Amino acid sequence: MNLIKQTRSLCPECQKVIDATIYEEDDKVYIEKECPDHGKVTEVYWSSYDEYIRAQKYSVVGGGIENPQTKAVHGHPFDCGLCPNHKSTPSLGIIDVTNRCNLRCPICFANANITGTVYEPTKEQIRNMIKTLRSIRPIPADGLQFSGGEPTIREDLPELVQMAKEEGFDHIEINTNGIRLAGSADYCKELLDAGVSTVYLQFDGVRPEIYVSTRGVPLWETKVKAIENCRKAGLDSIVLVPTIVKGVNDDQLGAIIDFAHQNFDIVRCVNFQPVSITGRIPYEKRKEMRITIPDCTHRIEEQTGGEIKVSDFYPVPVVVPVAKAIGALKNRRYPEFTVHEHCGMATFLLEDEGKLVPITRFVDIEGFMDGMNRVYEMASKGSKRRAQIQLFSSTLRHAKLGLVRQLAGAVFKEGSYNSLGNFMRRVLMVGMMHFQDLYNLDLERLERCGIHYAVPDGRVIPFCAMNSIYRPKVEEAFSMPLKEWQRSNS
Repeated sequence: MNLIKQTRSLCPECQKVIDATIYEEDDKVYIEKECPDHGKVTEVYWSSYDEYIRAQKYSVVGGGIENPQTKAVHGHPFDCGLCPNHKSTPSLGIIDVTNRCNLRCPICFANANITGTVYEPTKEQIRNMIKTLRSIRPIPADGLQFSGGEPTIREDLPELVQMAKEEGFDHIEINTNGIRLAGSADYCKELLDAGVSTVYLQFDGVRPEIYVSTRGVPLWETKVKAIENCRKAGLDSIVLVPTIVKGVNDDQLGAIIDFAHQNFDIVRCVNFQPVSITGRIPYEKRKEMRITIPDCTHRIEEQTGGEIKVSDFYPVPVVVPVAKAIGALKNRRYPEFTVHEHCGMATFLLEDEGKLVPITRFVDIEGFMDGMNRVYEMASKGSKRRAQIQLFSSTLRHAKLGLVRQLAGAVFKEGSYNSLGNFMRRVLMVGMMHFQDLYNLDLERLERCGIHYAVPDGRVIPFCAMNSIYRPKVEEAFSMPLKEWQRSNS
């Protein structure tokens, strides 16, 4: 056993804070913890030690929150939030507009059909949550996701989208199973006209039987129809979101990327999500299901015949130098994505002679990011002319393809949401985000989370804390019994 670090975690049974050890054994990284009342838990943390160490090189710890919504009283993670100990500002805010759903997925975080209660904030509560996310300093949330449950069940969803636009959100996405979108291209157009930027579409594979396993019903034709209707409506930004479960659909990663390529005119990103394991599940069953980020990148390399390699993926904070460089040149702060380096990885694919080719074939990522650090240093010291020359020089020196230089130059020159959107329309992003559960929870990762839920009482709660700890308490405080809700809304 090779000790990597000591950290803190929670007991999956009683949720007491306990010491945890992260260590390497047989090229895998494990987290191990022992509760005095409920015994020892060992869980795979990352399935490749080499990739764990490579990702660690890109660690960037954020500067924290200037206006925390809560005080540090009970200790991490029971002061969320965001509390003064939180390190990262939100890159994406989430608001659950309902926990009602038109499915009963076995792998879902929240469902009124299961809990027996309806959580559905009022418009005024949602406006306040939007304002809270926009008020976070030094960098407010720029992107907002309406989630659930199934957000399209709310008839006033277009009004909520308009409200978010009014309050200053540039990017607004809806997290949906696609059922309502599949039923009406007019509804897709209504969402687009209201201000929806992106459809975050649950998409677990290209084989119909997979959806029976993951969602309980055959949904393949529904997914295809939802994409067709978005295309008809002109809603040309879809993120495919596969929840990956080992032994269920981990043979589908390459096929999903191929499907995205076939729909390159409308699909902007594939965001794989290795399953988070909720509830009390025995170790052997967890071993059957558990899949981590390195498992996914290795499967992608295998399933694409080496066209996309493990080495093409970089952890999320690798882009921090770009945000800081543009911010220093433009005299403003941009979202810096200072999430923990083991939370997610991604790459960009460009179309070249009919094939999708990773951006790493055309850009020296290491050299380019070093150049961006120099741009930031020069600009922050007042030497903006020298910084602009350095920016131009780094792009020329480290980017080999004319398209990359052209697109990157437009983003750097304008530094706007539109220029970033134009860049994203010329590439396909392939990423993965492994949200934590009570078995693999590392509190160090949690305090650097950049995806945050706003809740009706004014708090902002990190994603993994919300879904592992807080969701039942929040929904209990702001819910009514399902039967009572049905009577009052019949």
